Amino acid sequence: METLRRGAAVLCVSVIGQLAHADTLSQALTDAYANSGLLAQNRAVLRAADEDVAQATARLLPVINWAASVNTQSPRPVGADRFTGSLSLTGQLTLYDGGANRLAIAAQKELVLGTRQALRSAEQQVLLRGVQAYMGVIAANAFISLRENNLRLLNQELGAAQDRFEVGEVTRTDVALAQARLAEARTLLESARGDREQAVAEFAAAIGRAPGNLTTAQPAPVAQSEADAVAVAVRSHPDILQAQFGVSAAELGIARAEAAYGPRATLDAQIGVDPDLNVGNSVGLSIGGPIYQGGALASVVRQAMAQRDQSRAGLHITTLGIRQQVANAYAVYQVARSQLSSTAEQVRAARLAFDGVREEATLGARTTLDVLNAEQDLLDARANVITAQQAEVNASYAVLSAMGLLTTDHLRLPVQQYDPNAYYELVKDAPPALSEQGRALDRVLRAIGQ
Repeated sequence: METLRRGAAVLCVSVIGQLAHADTLSQALTDAYANSGLLAQNRAVLRAADEDVAQATARLLPVINWAASVNTQSPRPVGADRFTGSLSLTGQLTLYDGGANRLAIAAQKELVLGTRQALRSAEQQVLLRGVQAYMGVIAANAFISLRENNLRLLNQELGAAQDRFEVGEVTRTDVALAQARLAEARTLLESARGDREQAVAEFAAAIGRAPGNLTTAQPAPVAQSEADAVAVAVRSHPDILQAQFGVSAAELGIARAEAAYGPRATLDAQIGVDPDLNVGNSVGLSIGGPIYQGGALASVVRQAMAQRDQSRAGLHITTLGIRQQVANAYAVYQVARSQLSSTAEQVRAARLAFDGVREEATLGARTTLDVLNAEQDLLDARANVITAQQAEVNASYAVLSAMGLLTTDHLRLPVQQYDPNAYYELVKDAPPALSEQGRALDRVLRAIGQ
């Protein structure tokens, strides 16, 4: 009795330990998000786009420069100093440019918003790859288990065939058939183990770590109809939104090119010290504009219009592509669901057929080949179930991706999300390097680089 209690305690501890180390799809996707190099790369691209706004803003702020010079003459005139020098400080401020710089800032802001959507698109790629890698390991484990069970069953069939051969119920051919199927099963088991090694390697690349004790994953909830899925995708897919921001930026580019025809006014100031230590200063207002530049300004406007048309066409192409992507993903999902239902029925029928053929074989009404063929049909049916289950989960998440909803927000993953607005708020006003805001940016970048 004591032995039984100890055995039950060990079993309980073992089960609890397995549950504690269970690896869920949600946890795997959380790790994929946290460990993704692709996301880190696209976040850096977004920060670089934020800096374009800062650089455009800086063009409206004063520009101050200093200059120093030291000269010597040879031969030196009598009574002259060996060295002469000067020091000056100059400043310039754009007072009016027809709104070109402000239009440039607005265009860069649109491009930042588009780059944020590119980051969302990268997030979808990371999560979809994570789902596929997770299901790849689950399917590989299931195939290994299936092949191992098949190997045990074929060993039993070979033993039964040998026993029946010894009593003269079957021929040596039946034994040879059983041996051939057994050898084939060993080969397929090794192949399944090789497939699992590849699946584990893909899991490590997609998730950023080795797989644990994976639990079964359920399909993601998707739209009730293809039309609903398409409607959501057109409204929220990051690729479409990025293309829309690109069109807005291109339209602002036309207005900016046209602003170059107008006048420009700048305020200039200078203070300097000459070799005799005399201090001088000056303040001036400069106003000017183009009269003729060989058609260059008109060409720039036409080029901006062509770029606008290119962006509009790109938006149209992207929208059509997303619609097709949703339709394809939804069709694959529906097929996967139908296949899973039919394969479950196939397994039930194959199981009944195998049991019946094996029972008839014991009565001499069926051959060993009949038993082996029935067993193969059952094996194929079970393999189809594994494939269909994997396909259904992958297809459901592919539908979410096509709709633009495969994000950590929509999946409610427990991740520390990257805030794309935080860095932008720090740099949008073009803070100087020595300001408090500039020093804060230095700290942020050092923390990111660690």
